[in-house]
Amino acid sequence: MTKAIVIRSLGGPEVLKLEDVPLGAPGPGEVQIRQAAVGLNFIDVYFRTGLYKTDLPFVPGKEGAGTVTALGEGVTDFAIGDRVAYASADGAYAAERNVATKHLVKVPDGISLETAAAMMLKGMTAQYLLLQTYKVKPGSVILFHAAAGGVGLIAGQWAKALGATVIGTAGSQAKIDLALAHGYDHVIDYGKEDFAERVRELTNGAGVDVVYDSVGKDTFPRSLDCLKPRGLFVSFGNSSGPVDAFNMGLLAQKGSLFATRPTLFAYIATRAELDACANSLFDVVQGNKVRININQTYPLAEAGRAHTDLETRKTSGTTLLIP
Repeated sequence: MTKAIVIRSLGGPEVLKLEDVPLGAPGPGEVQIRQAAVGLNFIDVYFRTGLYKTDLPFVPGKEGAGTVTALGEGVTDFAIGDRVAYASADGAYAAERNVATKHLVKVPDGISLETAAAMMLKGMTAQYLLLQTYKVKPGSVILFHAAAGGVGLIAGQWAKALGATVIGTAGSQAKIDLALAHGYDHVIDYGKEDFAERVRELTNGAGVDVVYDSVGKDTFPRSLDCLKPRGLFVSFGNSSGPVDAFNMGLLAQKGSLFATRPTLFAYIATRAELDACANSLFDVVQGNKVRININQTYPLAEAGRAHTDLETRKTSGTTLLIP
């Protein structure tokens, strides 16, 4: 048996219940790990509420890190005692668990398991956004919503290291100050300013090359008004609710714009893609180009309180659940 958070009905944070659940031996191609920490992400909320579909009951969470304690049949690329992390294996909210090795990467020496749990999903999201969905380079001008969030703080530092001018949005002076300390050249208080008008001012009317938007409903379609002609709108989340259906003609009207709705899991679908993305992240962290902030920790049993704080925007940076 092990302790895990189980969701038996969809709803608010109150449906997150700590239970004793069976834990068998790892199956073929799996390892068993004792988890040091579990990452909290908005995608966990989407599954909890039913915005993203899965069968009930289920253990939420996709990101964690720990130590291998047992090997399943046929596993040769991992050993007992290996420190490992993952960002795409459902069922993370648990003290111990079995994980298919296709989801795992080995954590390099010098990176703690807590840091690994804090950065895998958010950091690899920043990697594919900045280096694959749109290739940020010296001279790029970007807008990143939710600049003080977990992905936002990593992306700000990484984009600055790539030579970009980095503009962000945030909802309080404390979050603005935090983002400015993590690579952002300008941070707009969306509660006090029209962010699209301010972006135009900051860019002398030119607009930005790309908008990275994980907020969704509250920032659309104004995000489109921030873009240069033929700019790219990247919708990679919807913390305020999903973007409503819109007429594709709007993209033509606003400057022959491009739009995409990517997910990390399409960018790390193969072993080669996962390793390349993770290694790129490890390199910038070990090279001190990106530092990982663990700004909040909660006991696993208090996952409901963590979800409440996340949804009410009381958190910044990265949040961990500790089994």
